[in-house]
Amino acid sequence: MSTDGNKKQFWKRNAAKVPGSIQHVYGAQHPPFDPLLHANLIKAGNKLPPATPGKPKKATTFQEFESITSDAWDVGDDDDELLAMAAQKLNIEVVMETANKVIENHSKQQERQRQDDTTELEQREDDTQEEAAEDEEEDEEEEEEEEGDVTSPEVSFASQSSPYTDGRLVKSHSEAPIGSPKDAAGEHAALHRQRSLPHRPPVIPLVARMADQNTSGTPAMTEREASRLDKFKQLLAGPNTDLEELRKLSWSGIPRQVRPITWKLLSGYLPANAERRDSVLQRKRQEYFGFIQQYYDSRNDEHHQDTYRQIHIDIPRTNPLIPLFQQASVQEIFERILFIWAIRHPASGYVQGINDLVTPFFVVYVFEYIEEEVENFDVSSLQEEALRNIEADSFWCMSKLLDGIQDNYTFAQPGIQRKVKVLEELVSRIDESVHRHMQQYEVEYLQFAFRWMNNLLMRELPLRCTIRLWDTYQAEPEGFSHFHLYVCAAFLVRWRKEILEERDFQGLMILLQNLPTMHWGNEEVSVLLAEAYRLKFAFADAPNHYKR
Repeated sequence: MSTDGNKKQFWKRNAAKVPGSIQHVYGAQHPPFDPLLHANLIKAGNKLPPATPGKPKKATTFQEFESITSDAWDVGDDDDELLAMAAQKLNIEVVMETANKVIENHSKQQERQRQDDTTELEQREDDTQEEAAEDEEEDEEEEEEEEGDVTSPEVSFASQSSPYTDGRLVKSHSEAPIGSPKDAAGEHAALHRQRSLPHRPPVIPLVARMADQNTSGTPAMTEREASRLDKFKQLLAGPNTDLEELRKLSWSGIPRQVRPITWKLLSGYLPANAERRDSVLQRKRQEYFGFIQQYYDSRNDEHHQDTYRQIHIDIPRTNPLIPLFQQASVQEIFERILFIWAIRHPASGYVQGINDLVTPFFVVYVFEYIEEEVENFDVSSLQEEALRNIEADSFWCMSKLLDGIQDNYTFAQPGIQRKVKVLEELVSRIDESVHRHMQQYEVEYLQFAFRWMNNLLMRELPLRCTIRLWDTYQAEPEGFSHFHLYVCAAFLVRWRKEILEERDFQGLMILLQNLPTMHWGNEEVSVLLAEAYRLKFAFADAPNHYKR
């Protein structure tokens, strides 16, 4: 038990500040309190004690500390008296004049702002009316044009007197409170549309749309496209498909209607003999789901859980702008495909980037069962057998692709290292200015071209362009390994002007990792492939041409 002496000793401190002591506040609203400047505000009976050099006197006992701080939070009469003295020294006329000027200036600013808002509102209303008039039928359009020439008093009043509605600025004609029944009905319809927005399919960004932007809005095939489709159908209808002729036709692009079977033939998944195709498909699909039963349950085993965890993390990142790939059933399909492939290829296992290579096959084989666009398609509406077929076909075709570039994904990824080095040598011979420019600013090819090789340019191009690119890769001998090198070289030189305009390392890296291909379609890809073929023709059979 502590004694009174111990209590007194407890409050003896060497610190200059005692908890609870009052300190002056040094802030924007309260400048330092200077007795010389504020002497007229200090009453005679409350003068500050004279300043003494050294440390201020400290409370040595609890009783003294309590007596000093007991009135710390009391509000005395001193503050009121000080305010009264300050108010007496102010000139009332000056105060009123200043206040009136402030109010007058504020009123003028508000009036000018209101006029500007009204003008902007009327302009927006006119623009909205013009856009609405273009979409209506001819007879209604003529009537609205006649009514638009003479503005009714009600409409004029509404447009001038309601720049604010419920404390907010009216932003469009549909939000303006005009009292006619027709407008009320329009407002009700607009409200209904707003309420129904969550149920509408999400808007697909341009970069994620599957339809070719160069041919959008033209649903009817051109004569040339119809002729090419007929050639494909005739070639595929024979008992034994001529694969060489099929490759020649496919090099310039494959029509969507025959792309699924053409990809299966060119990848070697299906035989050229038409009679054997059904039996081969049935056998390969059964074999894949046999792998599922045999291996998939081991995904949570200790020696496989790291692989499965990485796959599970990467799947939601695959084409995040396309709703199709965010569906749970699609992600489960991708997880099974990637995990089974990793188990069956222990030399490489799963490597980040392989998840992207599934998506073109999956989209193409979904088109085998649907006619509409695939971006917002709900795969759960397909029959279970169709989904199983799409999954198995995607697995086997992806496996065929990776068999040709597996050294890209083995330890240390030697295939990618080698291809990036060859790309650097090739570009130095094709366009020495671009090569020297990147050397000048210390940009290494591996810093941007590694992704080009690892993901086969899928991160640089929209998915619709990747599918068109793979039409040619399937038709080219060693398209995914050898020809891809020349495509990357042509792709880099394609941005020559933009590269030479950048004058620092950061600008070059930002450009090369975010190349503006959002609006690309079949036309741009065809030009890129033609340039790549020209480079291959010039350098492939003469390797010394790109060696220094």
